Amino acid sequence: METPAAKAKPQNRLLVSTTLDAKDELEERLDRCMAIVSSLIAGQSEREANDSLTAHVCKGSQQHEEVCLGLFTLLLMEPAQAQRSYRDLTLVNRDGMNVILMKINQILMEKFLKLQDVCRTQLVWLVRELVKSGVIGADGVCMTLMKQIAGGDVSAKNIWLAENVLDILVEQREWVLKNGMLVAMSVYTYLRLIVDHHGTPPLLALRQREVDFCIGLLREKFMECFIIGRDLVRLLQNVARIPEMEQLWRDLLHSPQTLSPQFTGESHCVLQLLTSRTSRKFLACRLTPDMETKLLFMTSRVRFGQQKRYQDWFQRQYLSTADSQSLRCDLIRYICGVVHPSNEVLSSDILPRWAIIGWLLTTCTSNVAASNAKLALFYDWLFFNPEKDSIMNIEPAILVMHHSMKPHPAITATLLDFMCRIIPHFYPPLEAHVRQGVFNSLTFIMEKRVLAHLAPLFDNPKLDRELRAMLRDRFPEFCSSPSPPVEGGAVKMEESVSLEMDNHVSDKEDGCYDNMEAAFSDDEEELNSKGKKREFRFHPIKEAIVEEPADITPYVDQLDETLKEKVLQLQKESDTEMQCEVMQEIVDLILEEDFDSEQMSTLASCLAELFKGHFRGDVLPEEITEESVCPSLSLSVRPSVSLSVFQCLCLSVHTPPCCRLPVRLCRSV
Repeated sequence: METPAAKAKPQNRLLVSTTLDAKDELEERLDRCMAIVSSLIAGQSEREANDSLTAHVCKGSQQHEEVCLGLFTLLLMEPAQAQRSYRDLTLVNRDGMNVILMKINQILMEKFLKLQDVCRTQLVWLVRELVKSGVIGADGVCMTLMKQIAGGDVSAKNIWLAENVLDILVEQREWVLKNGMLVAMSVYTYLRLIVDHHGTPPLLALRQREVDFCIGLLREKFMECFIIGRDLVRLLQNVARIPEMEQLWRDLLHSPQTLSPQFTGESHCVLQLLTSRTSRKFLACRLTPDMETKLLFMTSRVRFGQQKRYQDWFQRQYLSTADSQSLRCDLIRYICGVVHPSNEVLSSDILPRWAIIGWLLTTCTSNVAASNAKLALFYDWLFFNPEKDSIMNIEPAILVMHHSMKPHPAITATLLDFMCRIIPHFYPPLEAHVRQGVFNSLTFIMEKRVLAHLAPLFDNPKLDRELRAMLRDRFPEFCSSPSPPVEGGAVKMEESVSLEMDNHVSDKEDGCYDNMEAAFSDDEEELNSKGKKREFRFHPIKEAIVEEPADITPYVDQLDETLKEKVLQLQKESDTEMQCEVMQEIVDLILEEDFDSEQMSTLASCLAELFKGHFRGDVLPEEITEESVCPSLSLSVRPSVSLSVFQCLCLSVHTPPCCRLPVRLCRSV
């Protein structure tokens, strides 16, 4: 039996909720404001009600806000009173609808998915009325509303929203044309949505309306759309087979002056677009606020290794249908171009960006969507300019390939293959520019030490011969083994000019930085510890190799756990005799029948890097005297790791794996 309180509970609530949900604070406040307005206008004529509302508004800013929000809530929850409520709202508000615009944006960003169907319909109606009235700030509300149209979603509610927002933009075309950012955002949104709308007659009809809308804005306001940057070309490529878009492409390539007089006959419109970086606001606009919140949570709060439950939830919510596969491109572009973690996050155990992208690639079920996802990942590589583009945009792709080599070599192989083949096939007339862009990307990755060396990735034995040959042909500069340390110390790094450009650097990731401070000598005479003046004489500067800690990070991750443990132990051990014992254990592992011979080259590179000092240098001193020669002779008869390595060549000449290690070690040296 229902209690009186339950009977009194209003049926047209603002938000969908269950009996277990706590009362929403925003809904509570709006209910209170609506109750105030209802009490003011109850039992009065329209003129009396308007006088009562005006008198209450004049009491102060708090009363003004209460009346505005009360009328706003009444408009959403009572469709029959919507016209009257909106008229009263326009009469009593004193701030140009600013309170209402802020509340609409808040609901769109935080509560839209929970809105009752009636309230959602009324909210769209209110936006239409605000646009008709030319309210300042209505363009921002329109862009926030467009953000709620999800990509890869052809459900009835999402299609309804796409149609209604398009209706507003088409009906108020002259108003749209006055706002350049709204023009660009509308084109970006509906160019992306065109891809999803196919199959059924209603969807095809909607797609044709979207095509006509986008073509009209692109031809009439092309320079406003030009600010989108290179991702405008990517979206136009996806719809290039539509006849109207095909004609637009012809004009873009051969007569851009028909789109804008700013282009001369010699200018290359497409090249200018491709060399312009797309702003974050465009990449972010194709994710709903809920998607964006979930992704930001995963990249800032979830620990690496504990992400499965969150990924499974996201998969069920947004990536479970065949149509949703197109959303992966939007997600990858957002992660590369918008999610730029701080140094603190990058050096922690928080889920890295490359892991999420790897998950999106491995769970893709469509070949077309997989190709588009790979293009989205490498898109900033193709025309990369270190002076204008960010290292954070290209970092995820190289790290996906690097970290997938051992657990998922097929992913690394397909990405490397794509990187090679996209150069001549992206757009043949611009092949030289694409090749330079990819070369710039790889060079910048090396300079910023995202990876210390690329040779272990490009010339890895887990890749097939044809792919390795193609990589050597396309990128010979990056396929050679890492050179020995340059005399004079560590590589000089550029100063960090901005968090966005350099916040990928992590000692944890590459382990190749020396935190040594430069020491400067004093120009004046110095006193030694006994108080006497130190005597300075000129001595010729001897060239000496500065010892640096060996960097085996690019290689050691490719070894199996047992061998990796031994190599790391060998690196940490400083006692020569203990090093020899560990080296003998490594040799014993190699002699086992089940040893993976593919690891031989990687192991040889590790040992060559660790013990390069054992293979270089003169045994005898420059000035041979009785005193100086004794230490050299005693050093030469001491046990050494190099002796242990080459000893196995003599003792086990009939064991092929063991024979190959010293030979490859010599090549590495």
